[in-house]
Amino acid sequence: MSDLTQTINQAVLNRIWCQVLLEELTRHGVTDLCVAPGSRSTPLILEADENPKLNLHTHFDERGLGFLALGLAKASGKPVAIVVTSGTAVTNLLPAIAEAKLTGEKLVVLTADRPIELVGCGANQAINQSGIFSSHVTSALELPSPSLNTPLKWLLTSIDQVMFEQQQQGRAVHINCPFPEPLYSNENKSIYQGYIDEVSTWLANKDTYTCQRSYSAVPHINVAEFASKKGAIIVGSVSLSEAKKAKQLADKLGWPIFIDPQAGVTSDWAHYDIWLQNSANTALLNQCELILQVGSRVVSKRLNQWLVEQVEQRGALYHFLDPKRERNNQAHLMQTHHVAAIEPWLTQVVSAIQPLTCSAAGWAKELSHISQQVASLAQLHLAAPACLSEIGLALNLNQLPLNTDIFLGNSLFVRLVDMFSGVADYSVYSNRGASGIDGLIATATGVIRANQSPTVVFIGDTSLLYDINSLALLSHQSTPVVVVVTNNDGGAIFDLLPVPQQQKQSLYQMPHGFDFEHAAKQFKLAYSKPETLAAYTETVNSHLLGGQGTLLVEVQTPPEQASSQLKEFIQQVYAL
Repeated sequence: MSDLTQTINQAVLNRIWCQVLLEELTRHGVTDLCVAPGSRSTPLILEADENPKLNLHTHFDERGLGFLALGLAKASGKPVAIVVTSGTAVTNLLPAIAEAKLTGEKLVVLTADRPIELVGCGANQAINQSGIFSSHVTSALELPSPSLNTPLKWLLTSIDQVMFEQQQQGRAVHINCPFPEPLYSNENKSIYQGYIDEVSTWLANKDTYTCQRSYSAVPHINVAEFASKKGAIIVGSVSLSEAKKAKQLADKLGWPIFIDPQAGVTSDWAHYDIWLQNSANTALLNQCELILQVGSRVVSKRLNQWLVEQVEQRGALYHFLDPKRERNNQAHLMQTHHVAAIEPWLTQVVSAIQPLTCSAAGWAKELSHISQQVASLAQLHLAAPACLSEIGLALNLNQLPLNTDIFLGNSLFVRLVDMFSGVADYSVYSNRGASGIDGLIATATGVIRANQSPTVVFIGDTSLLYDINSLALLSHQSTPVVVVVTNNDGGAIFDLLPVPQQQKQSLYQMPHGFDFEHAAKQFKLAYSKPETLAAYTETVNSHLLGGQGTLLVEVQTPPEQASSQLKEFIQQVYAL
């Protein structure tokens, strides 16, 4: 065999390995694959393009690509694959992988690499990619360069093991794929037919090469402990159906329930982040003897503070329900962690509880009247149709058409929604793991592509500047999408924090003086800049109900408007 033949055959062998790898991933549930351009990743890209089971998504920016995959995984609940070339392209995926570690989305990260003999010797675009994501991934597989000396059976069982670990623990897994050159060839794979035939039985069926079956039954739950106590339920970032089931349990027990806006439903005890600031309102709530928290990532600082005080100072029992085994106990409280699927666990408790045995039912009903007073006061003073403010937008959230998905950005607006909005029966998405302001447009785009539902994305101006090139992902979107950017000229969140006044503007808020009309034009998006809440509502709802593609709505507000309104409103609540 000549040197030329050996060179060409390496390209074919690279393709065979990638064909097997990607086919096995589809059998583990991967249907979406996100890819950025690159030469070293050619074997993966071309095989992905030839696999009819894969839906390919492209982006020129690897950081945004990672978040696009995160959004797809967040909305679909399925593992999503990512393909990037070698070098710094790989490092750009870390922010999305770090978020996935904290929120559990399943990402399958396929990084092309130089072969080992080109790493650490000055070769171009070669960095040490082995273990590059450290503890942020559930599992990492370092493949050897494709070789006839390595059976395809080994490749399949190795992939299966990584995917089994992801099925159990969620989060991202990393498969590093070193491909020797050449990367391009017109030769047919049949030149290695004997090598391929080693796994002919697997190729002929539709199952994974190996299979692991796990069985998890809902454990016995002492429902008497719940039914006999004055309790409360806290709902964090969970699915809409899980939140509704938690609300059903609260109704049956007669307990107050505090629901984070990320869960997509509300309760009679809404606006708790506001009324908990008045100690006169918490005297009754402090009688709580048992707290059940369903899901994690609760936005409200006041609710988290009350939880800590109730457990540590007043001896309340603390139960936490979440299928992830990771510790979620930032105050290090005495805690019972129920590691179980949320809906089946709640369903079992709801079925087991007899309403007549709930001796403490309705014990905190009076607090719902305070919630109603806060809502009425906010509508009276902060939601005037002729005005436009960030708090007004938060109050207006329930005016969105039914069947609209909501994506909440981080920083100020999500806190205002937590305080003022009673989100009722919407699917709500966010990145509240690491709570970064990067990649929010890209993540939202992934959610939109997975669900194909009309969607509103709420994002701050600094966040949009950070991820502005991801607007390209929305430029060919047919589903009606509204991106609402609240432009307060920088980081207005710092008005709510005790940062040094002398440096607040220059080192924290960093005002930029930009607007986004020309950004919309650059990415071929429709644009609107309403001046009143009434005009805003009409613009947004009209597009969601009858529009097509993406509309960028810019809401420009004075930098300190939200903080000033909030401080004034809190004083009014104290007077209730």
